[in-house]
Amino acid sequence: MAKSNNIVILGGNACGPKSAARARRCDPKARITIVEQGKNLSVATCGLPYYVSGVIDKRSDLLTREREFFQDVMDIETLTRTKALAIDRQAHKVKLLNLETNLTSTIEYDRLVLATGSMPVRPAFSEKQLKGIFTLTKIEDADTIRNVVSSRDINKLTIIGAGLIGLEMAEAFVNQEVEVTIAEALDWVLPTLLDFEVATYVGKHLQDKGVNLLLGQRVIGFEGNNNEWVRKVITRDIELDTDLVLLALGAKPNTRLAQDSGLAIGSTGGIAVNQYLQTSDPAIYAGGDCVENVNRITQRKLLAPMGSTANKQGRVIGTNVTGGCETFPGVLGTVIAKVFDYNVARVGLSELQAQEASHDIVTCLVPGYEHATYYPDGKEILVKLVASKTNGVLLGGQVAGPGETAKRIDVLATALTFGATIDDLANFDLTYAPPYNNAMDPLHNAANVIRNKRSRLARALTPMAVEDKIDSEEDFILLDVRSPGEWDICRIEAPQTKLIPLRELRAKLNTLPKDAEIVTYCQTSVRAYQAQRILKGAGFNNVKFMDGSIAAWPYELSATRLTCSP
Repeated sequence: MAKSNNIVILGGNACGPKSAARARRCDPKARITIVEQGKNLSVATCGLPYYVSGVIDKRSDLLTREREFFQDVMDIETLTRTKALAIDRQAHKVKLLNLETNLTSTIEYDRLVLATGSMPVRPAFSEKQLKGIFTLTKIEDADTIRNVVSSRDINKLTIIGAGLIGLEMAEAFVNQEVEVTIAEALDWVLPTLLDFEVATYVGKHLQDKGVNLLLGQRVIGFEGNNNEWVRKVITRDIELDTDLVLLALGAKPNTRLAQDSGLAIGSTGGIAVNQYLQTSDPAIYAGGDCVENVNRITQRKLLAPMGSTANKQGRVIGTNVTGGCETFPGVLGTVIAKVFDYNVARVGLSELQAQEASHDIVTCLVPGYEHATYYPDGKEILVKLVASKTNGVLLGGQVAGPGETAKRIDVLATALTFGATIDDLANFDLTYAPPYNNAMDPLHNAANVIRNKRSRLARALTPMAVEDKIDSEEDFILLDVRSPGEWDICRIEAPQTKLIPLRELRAKLNTLPKDAEIVTYCQTSVRAYQAQRILKGAGFNNVKFMDGSIAAWPYELSATRLTCSP
């Protein structure tokens, strides 16, 4: 590849500035220009919910690099408040519009970088635009929302969509004593990221914090008052009073320039790029939210609008537009979010995604603690792993709870990157000291549960399968092996439930029919699994334990099956 000397970058948020900085370090003599519609470069948009909430007080804290830095330190020309109107691929020129003067001009390029980002998804129904309906993608959006909240009497907020932004903004408004309702068309929160059990575990926490969840409720319209300010959200089943609406329906790639210039667009709607992040025109590169990515596990195309991905892609592009030959291998979908007091993270494939990719899978649901239980102030986490039943290769993981999840998800991301198996994960030499971890990390325990399942030592049912059996009035024994004190505090209410504490189980084996189907449960499944092994050893051949047991029971949101004393 010939070394370029005139590099033009369209987009100044994440991928664009990273591409520019890397290109400058690789080629001190190149002419590099960043074109950006907004007033600012390198805005930390992932921090916008915390700016709205007031955790980040100063607007300037979100402006990670000033325009002067690029000009004075990096010798990079910056054209802010400038819009790219069209790309002439034959002439290697971009037509520009100065948004301050309304004058047009052209700029030539040897290599062009598209870092045009994404646009917020808006409802499909068309009606007169009401005031009081916002999205949150730019720092100006956050400014507007802050001003509205401070200047108007905002008592009720409705968030449309239970994705990452929706949940983070719920906390931002609850902390300002606003009543928050989240309306989600699908049946659980974070539906594209988490499986039902883990999502419901997070949903319970949202409800505990005062958030109203309307799940399985697609919004079909809004209603305004005489001043054309939104006052109602209308779903399929209900009408909801509101003072403010936040649309948090996700983002779609901003591909207008690419499409208008004839560049290939992928099946996901993002700009198609190769492993070098070149578009269908070898002189034009693209990265960040506007491109489609490759899932490293399935090799299928997907969208991955993450600042972390944009920055990594920016480095690859900056290398390649200056004569390098670096590749971008794809993504694992690694995500973490703060949801009130919970740390919610996932990586790789969910159970549903693994099934859609035709994997024969085995899963586990394992509650645990972030560090040694005898060390004070340990916090809970819930781990779900997804692995191949055939060869034990790890496919994905989800970790949520008030305890430390970031290091667990990063371990899983590393394991997935190198194709680790469940056996590998079970023997990772992770750190141990009482303030930091158990002798066996929760990931070790989760991996061993799957190893036991694959070796047929452990037989388990998901909480959903147990609920189905109860609802179907099947003839089985739901055996609670906790203590009487725990039973009095909290238990699953069902005709099939029977209490025999684990310490008494061997002495009371004769009270159980050997031909019965028995499903054991406890608080976290540790005693339930031990009970399964005791019963198996005593000749009971149809025994399973419930994955996750009461700690992972997901039905408090919609049923009163789980009875707990106040």
